[in-house]
Amino acid sequence: MSSGRGRDAHPAPTLEMVAAAAGVSRATVSRVVNAAPNVSDAIAEAVNEAILKLNYVPNRAARSLVSRRTQVIALVVPETTAKLFSDPFFATVVQGVALYLSDTDFTLNMLIASEMRSEKTRRYLLGGNADGALVVSHHEGDHSYDRLDLSLPIVYGGRPLLESESESYFVDVDNVAGAAEATAHLIATGRRSIATIAGPQDMPPGFDRLRGFRRAMADARLRSDLVEYGDFTPDSGAEAMRRLLDRGEPIDGLFAANDQMAAGAYSVILERGLRIPHDIAVAGFDNNYFGSTAVPALTTIDQPSLELGRAMAEVLVRRIEGKPVDRVTMMPTRLIVRASTTPRDA
Repeated sequence: MSSGRGRDAHPAPTLEMVAAAAGVSRATVSRVVNAAPNVSDAIAEAVNEAILKLNYVPNRAARSLVSRRTQVIALVVPETTAKLFSDPFFATVVQGVALYLSDTDFTLNMLIASEMRSEKTRRYLLGGNADGALVVSHHEGDHSYDRLDLSLPIVYGGRPLLESESESYFVDVDNVAGAAEATAHLIATGRRSIATIAGPQDMPPGFDRLRGFRRAMADARLRSDLVEYGDFTPDSGAEAMRRLLDRGEPIDGLFAANDQMAAGAYSVILERGLRIPHDIAVAGFDNNYFGSTAVPALTTIDQPSLELGRAMAEVLVRRIEGKPVDRVTMMPTRLIVRASTTPRDA
């Protein structure tokens, strides 16, 4: 008869077994496992060697009762699944978060949320399932996170638009300055009738990049009303470019608020028999594969999305651990000049 146990089954190693192997007390092992202070290097080394030898895995459920932590961080993306997996920005941000957390005891849980299921998201975050949350792609109409920071540490990817979130912790790039730099570059190449495809105005990147475009145009005393809007997808960029060209007004330069919309604009410019950059010079924002694989290669503003993800995770972990951290963390951008903005006289 079978005993019901596998032939090679062994009892899971316990805290007491680790203590016996290391020649220390159970309390000492607990202090080492929980990274408590006042443990000598020699004792910590002996305990860690015993842990490795016995393949001991700390009981996180028991530890959470003591520390009141789950060792889980929630990454909330208020977008559709299709948009999440088609936009390279999200992939690199998530990669940056995961790389930082790999050196910690925190596990990452991703929530693909939308305003349709806002209460479900709130219940999860307030139900003791996570020690903190990272929120990327935040829209002005998203109310899921209002006042949540009173109960749970939250770090946003991007500055908030709402006054109620003015004290939020966030990591961002200077979208205004980046867009202004891209537009000023177009002006420096001799373009004067410059249009823009702006992003959604209920999102900080869309709103701020339009501000940057208008600032640079105003500084050069050029008109800034050649504006159409997209949703950061290639299809929306193509539709916006059609609307711009259908106005019948001269356009010799274009700033698209991200590389995906610039790629969509490319297809329409070429189908209308126009040349890039000879007829219309084009600049984008993000520096992802949409820009680097375009023909001609796209001039763009590089934002370090991998480092942005790392920084978001670091700020949140420091908040959870009660360590001092700046409320605002700004990451640098830089202009990447490629063939899509060759000067007229080149």
